[in-house]
Amino acid sequence: MTNPTDVELVLASTSRYRREVLARLGLAFRSVAPGVDESRRSGEPPAELAARLALAKARAVAVSCPNALVIGSDQVAEFDGRILGKPGTADAARAQLAASSGQRVTFHTALCLLDTRDGRSDIVVDATHVVFRILRADEIARYVDTEQPLDCAGSFKAEGLGISLFERIESDDPTALIGLPLIALSRLLRHAGLRLP
Repeated sequence: MTNPTDVELVLASTSRYRREVLARLGLAFRSVAPGVDESRRSGEPPAELAARLALAKARAVAVSCPNALVIGSDQVAEFDGRILGKPGTADAARAQLAASSGQRVTFHTALCLLDTRDGRSDIVVDATHVVFRILRADEIARYVDTEQPLDCAGSFKAEGLGISLFERIESDDPTALIGLPLIALSRLLRHAGLRLP
């Protein structure tokens, strides 16, 4: 097995949520902004969009990272066949949550591990289903005012107070909802030669 210090681990993201999740593995890593156009192609299914962007992010960063394992990840929220973006404003967040009240929203979280030593890349897509409880307007307003989830697809932070909005979560990997599926990533890192734990 490879010693983790023999290869650099690079996260192709500047998302603080992904950095915090990756830090749980106790491995040294650095974050690099991928600078990728995240526009959806016409007719592109949400899961395919997430997978394409995860690979594109990893590739964009890999060109300047020799002898590295580069992690790319992307998440696309889907509700009723439509993609839910990051709200950006409190009004948009309240509207997203009102539409999600009592509904099931699917989060497609794609992960790519690209090994710049041999050019190999592996991609995994996790589907997490979030079932929202019936939300009153005052609950939605209080939540948005308290947690300000304006940079989160779906308008909530599952690692914070957002968990109180749900009836249940259906998932194989609870970290996928936060943006980086650690169960799949741990498997890919072990296959790449890193020792975990």
